[in-house]
Amino acid sequence: MSFKLNLDFGSTLAQASQNTLNPEIVYDILVVGGGPAGLNAALYASRKGLTTGILTKRKGGQILDTSDVDNYLGIKSISGEGLVHEFLSHVDQNNIPVLSDVEVLGITTEAGVHSLSLDSGEIYRAKSLIVATGSKPRTLGVPGESEYSGKGVSYCAICDGPFFKGREVFVAGGGNSAAEAAIDLAKVASKVTIVHRSQFRSDKVLTDQLYSNPKISVMLGTTITEVLGDGTFKGLKARDNSTGEEKTIPGDGLFVEIGHDPYTGPFGKILHLNSHGEIIVSQKNETNVPGIFAAGDVTEVPYKQIVIAASDGAKAALSASEYLNRLKA
Repeated sequence: MSFKLNLDFGSTLAQASQNTLNPEIVYDILVVGGGPAGLNAALYASRKGLTTGILTKRKGGQILDTSDVDNYLGIKSISGEGLVHEFLSHVDQNNIPVLSDVEVLGITTEAGVHSLSLDSGEIYRAKSLIVATGSKPRTLGVPGESEYSGKGVSYCAICDGPFFKGREVFVAGGGNSAAEAAIDLAKVASKVTIVHRSQFRSDKVLTDQLYSNPKISVMLGTTITEVLGDGTFKGLKARDNSTGEEKTIPGDGLFVEIGHDPYTGPFGKILHLNSHGEIIVSQKNETNVPGIFAAGDVTEVPYKQIVIAASDGAKAALSASEYLNRLKA
């Protein structure tokens, strides 16, 4: 397959403003990822008058795994799916082309132009990239977990904790994130039970807070074997690792806090990563490769929240715009 490239970046705006990505032109910015970071990055880039496109595996990203959102400023309460609809509507209003259900398999750079190879066999090119591929929460991998995801099983205590006010919940995990989740949940839930297969790995100050809080109980050396329900979440099956005894524990919700895995794909081979596999960025979301920026949960930015990811995407787009302006100077 051959491509005729149009290297006049400014004059391609009219062509690119259709809602279909064009492999025959070089975009100013291509955004990889369709979550809040990617969508807001594309929006900001487009508003700067830059030719912009989005490549994503899944429109909306992890927001679609959230049942309800009530902590996004200006929107008092909305479903995860509803918020994604609003985001995509805003992007579409700006005629930003989105290519979904695709995955970037490779990247090459030549003469300042980055070429992205997709699993579909197509190649798209841009003078700058914004990597916003997000992360995926680690799961327990037990029966019933996926069935009740967003229906009693959550992977974000900060996001979903307020929906469990006055109810009895579980937290799976033994690290700092699990301990912090339990402490936060105890402020709204009537009872919090931490279930962990071994011993705590959390910092002593957090562990001490757990044991001193009368609303928090601890089940160490215990493995969750199944999530139970009858259309709604009802509780857990858990096994005592020392005795092998299995029992059913009723409850209203489960918060799985065993970490996230950033999805860097082929970018992980060329970009600097931290010890957690997250992309290292500067304050302006620059990576170690000129012209490649990163934003949202795939980076080392703390607190994986929708509003933070969206703002991070805006920063990345503004930084990419500055980069392109320097090239033209």
